[in-house]
Amino acid sequence: MAVEAQIAGGPSWLIAGLGNPGPEYEQTYHNLGFLAIERLAARTNIRISRPECKALVGVGVVAGQPALLAKPQTFMNLSGGSIQPLLQKYMLPPERLILIYDELAFDWGSLRIRLKGSAGGHNGVSSIIRSVGNENFIRVRLGIRPELQKTGHPMKDYVLSKIRKAQMETLESILEQSLQAVETIITEGVEKAMTIHNRRAQGANEEQ
Repeated sequence: MAVEAQIAGGPSWLIAGLGNPGPEYEQTYHNLGFLAIERLAARTNIRISRPECKALVGVGVVAGQPALLAKPQTFMNLSGGSIQPLLQKYMLPPERLILIYDELAFDWGSLRIRLKGSAGGHNGVSSIIRSVGNENFIRVRLGIRPELQKTGHPMKDYVLSKIRKAQMETLESILEQSLQAVETIITEGVEKAMTIHNRRAQGANEEQ
């Protein structure tokens, strides 16, 4: 009841993780956004279970601010069909969206925050940009690029493959970093969060 009272005026943030619904996609690289949102929900005692705008959502408090957590259930390439209606329903501007997702451009285990910009080839982000109508939303990008010697199969197959057991320690670290990044964005602003949390992936582009 106390949490519901705190969010009675509506959420100040929409925090969404990208992924594909269904058990066959669980624990895959492309579902890193889902894993991060689930970890954030567990940390903040928010239950993500209510169907709304083609997503599973939960409301609560993150870093002292009322927030809506969301896992779009549209499949990755159609994520905008869920995110845009959620922003509209809760009367939130795109600048109040924090989007967490996997990024093939950066090495596995790295994290980069970006204030705005293009989709960089990510189909889920492209869908959101098209639906929202601009690029002005915050991204927390979690690197999944494999080691060069392990890229002998198509990247489409790789991103939909299961995270290896040997990588679980790094997975725990990157999920924890993503939570800290979200909290810093909310409490200190995105530019300070970028200064604190960005990790430059070897060979990655220099864009912010």
